[in-house]
Parts: sequence; C-alpha cells; structure tokens
Amino acid sequence: MFRILVVEDDDKLNRLFCTVLARNGYETLSAFEGQEALALLEKEYIDLIISDIMMPQMDGYELISLLRQAGYSMPILIITAKESFEDKQRGFLAGSDDYMVKPIDVGEMVLRVGALLRRAKLVSARKLSCGSTILNRDALTVTVDGTETLLPQKEFFLLYKLLSYPNKIFTRQQLMDEIWGMDSESEERTVDVHINRLRERFKDCRDFRIVTVRGLGYKAVKSE
Repeated sequence: MFRILVVEDDDKLNRLFCTVLARNGYETLSAFEGQEALALLEKEYIDLIISDIMMPQMDGYELISLLRQAGYSMPILIITAKESFEDKQRGFLAGSDDYMVKPIDVGEMVLRVGALLRRAKLVSARKLSCGSTILNRDALTVTVDGTETLLPQKEFFLLYKLLSYPNKIFTRQQLMDEIWGMDSESEERTVDVHINRLRERFKDCRDFRIVTVRGLGYKAVKSE
C-alpha cells in the first residue's frame, strides 16, 4: 500500500484529503506544517507528498526545497490557494511535480496522485537500485548479480529503509517504530538480530555494507 503524507495546516482539509485518499486504497499520514513533515520523514517511509504552501513556521516552498536538497525524490503535489503564474513557477522551481489551485475536486486529486505514482514507476514495480543490487518492494526480493533472494518481510523492509537513505543514521528505536510498529512489544535487540542476518546474507555483496554507529544505531553505506 502506498503511503502519502498530507501537509496542510487547515485541519478540515487535511482530514478530507486523508479520508478521500484512504477510500481509494492509500495509507495516509498528516502533518500541519513543514517542520512537522520533516520530523515525520525522519522515521516514516513516504511514497508521495501533498503539500500546501501557506503554512506557519515553514511554508511549502521551503519544505520542498529542503527535501530536494536532502535528496528526497518522491513525487510532490502542491495544493494551494495561491494561483498566480509566479506562484506556480516558484512551486515547480522548488521541486514540485504537480500543482492544484483550491478549491479542488478531490476526485481529480486522486487521479493526479495515481498519475504521479505511475510516472515515478512506483505502481508497476517499486524498485530500489544500489549498484547491481535491486530491491523489489512488492515481491520482497533482493537481486544481487542476477541471483534473486526472497527475504522475510521484516528483513526486507529494514534493508529497504537503510538503502533508501544511504549514509543516514537510524536509531534502533526509529527502526523498531517504523518496521515493527510503535505498539510492538519486541525489544530493540530484535533490530540487532535482523541486522546480523542481513549482514550474513549479503556478506559477499560489493554494492553496500551496513555499518554500526556506536551509541546511535545503523546506516547503509554504498560502495564507491
């Protein structure tokens, strides 16, 4: 299921967008301004972002610019009341992929979300590449030098998360919350066990390695 982050400071609109998207088969998360969205992205995997422009503390332009500068490549749809050509131009230059002016038809919003996901080639095959290593999110497989391995779900999503953000350090608690769920009764040591299994499985892979950052957690490092 694709995960969409709705960044909108109007509570009613935020809930409306999330409700409509959920009814159309998407999983949604909410943020009400840019800083909150950035904090969510630190611990959640997001396939697409819908963002307003006029928000307190950090507006949509700044949010999108920061995301693109940080290397986030997911599609971003702006939905805003700002309708001038200059506003739209600024939105696209910041890094957005599409732009809608309020008031909107939520049915059209759903169509645009689907089109953006298809354009990003996420619908037909949600794949992540690291050198010659290919992770297929829908099949839970990792292909290294032409050899395909089916991973247990938790191992796959752990590896997918780390390789989605190379060199980014994730704490054990962040990984637990996202992959096992915030209500999980599993201990943080569970992450260590799965990391060790991944290291053993891919000890001969030349494309990446999983590094322990003492006192913090783990990160994936791509080979040069």
